Amino acid sequence: MTTGTANGPLVGLKAVEFQGIGPGPHVAMMLADMGAEVVRIEREGYRPMNPVVERGRHRLALDLKSDGGQRRCLEALQTADVLIEGFRPGVMERLGLGPNEVLAANPRIIYARMTGWGQDGPLAKAAGHDLNYIAITGALDSIGQRGELPVPPQNLVGDFGGGSLYCAMGILAALYERQTSGKGQVVDAAIVDGVTSLMSFFHGQPQGAIRTVERGKGLLGGAAHFYRCYRCKDGREISVGAIEPQFYAELLERIDAPASLRDGQLDPANWDTYADRLAELFATKTQAEWCDLLEGTDACFAPVVPLGEAKEHPHLKARENFVEQDGLWHTAPAPRFSRTPPKIRPSAQDGAEIVANWERERMR
Repeated sequence: MTTGTANGPLVGLKAVEFQGIGPGPHVAMMLADMGAEVVRIEREGYRPMNPVVERGRHRLALDLKSDGGQRRCLEALQTADVLIEGFRPGVMERLGLGPNEVLAANPRIIYARMTGWGQDGPLAKAAGHDLNYIAITGALDSIGQRGELPVPPQNLVGDFGGGSLYCAMGILAALYERQTSGKGQVVDAAIVDGVTSLMSFFHGQPQGAIRTVERGKGLLGGAAHFYRCYRCKDGREISVGAIEPQFYAELLERIDAPASLRDGQLDPANWDTYADRLAELFATKTQAEWCDLLEGTDACFAPVVPLGEAKEHPHLKARENFVEQDGLWHTAPAPRFSRTPPKIRPSAQDGAEIVANWERERMR
C-alpha cells in the first residue's frame, strides 16, 4: 500500500467535515482514504489529536460564530458533495448552517448528521458517549462474564460499528440515489440506530440455552468451551472458535485432548467442565508453541495479539494492513479495490486553497 496523491473509487468527491471526535472523523478518514477531497473546518489554533484518524485532510480554520466565518463556510458548502457534522441537534441550525440553509444554497449536497441519540426522540439533546448509546440497545447487556457487570467493548460497537460505518453507508446510498433524482438529502446517522441494526442477528434467531444472548452465556457469549480464550504457559493468550463439529474434532485431535471432551460438544451442561480441562491443557505450552501447532489449520485458532504488536503478525504483514508514513504507523485503507486502489495521502493541506479550486471548477 503506497501513499501519495488522490486515488481510489471516490476521486472527484468533495466533502466538508466539521471538527469533532469519535465517529465523525472516522467517516471522513474513510472517504479521504477512498480518494475524496475532504476539507476539515476547524477552530483557530486546533492541533490534530489523532494523526491516524485525522489523516488526509485539507484544513481550514474558521470562526463559525462570526458572520465572516459562516459566510466562508457556506461558500465552501455550495460546491461540496457531502457535509459531515457531529454536533448535538440544533447546533448547526443556530450557526445558520442547518439543512434548510445549506440545501437551499446547494440542493445536491448530502448532509450527514452523526450523533449518538439521533436528531429526535426524548434523549436527542442529552449528553452521552458510546457506552450510554449501546446500553439501551441490548448490546452492552450481552457483553461480559456471568454474574459480573457488563464489559465496555472499547468504543468499537457504538462509535465505529453502529456509528461511522452506518453513516458512511448512508452517505454512499444517498450519493447513489442522487444520480437519479439530482437532489441531495439529510442522512440522520444515530449510533442507537446502527447498533440496533447490528443486533438484527440476535433478534432474528430463536433464544435457548445455546443461542441466548444473556451475559456470559450461550455459544457466542463466552460460555462455550470451544468459543472462548485461554491463557498459555507464558501468560499470553489464545482464542479458539471451533463451532462446527469437524473443526472441533480437528482442534481436539491436534491438541491431543482427553477423549472425554469428544462427545457432547453442544450440551451446555458440559461447557464449564470441558473448559476447565482445556484451560489445564493450554497452560502446558506457550502461545508461540500453540501457534506453531494450530495456526493456519481448520482448528479455528488465533493468538490474542496486543494492539502494539498487531502490525508484526505475519498475516497482517503479508496483507500490508499497516502503512508507515512520516514515522507513524497507519492502518491501511479498507476495503480494497481491484481497479481503483485507495492510498493514504498527506495530512494538513491548505483547505482555503482547495475550496478556491472547487469554486473555480464550479465557475467553468
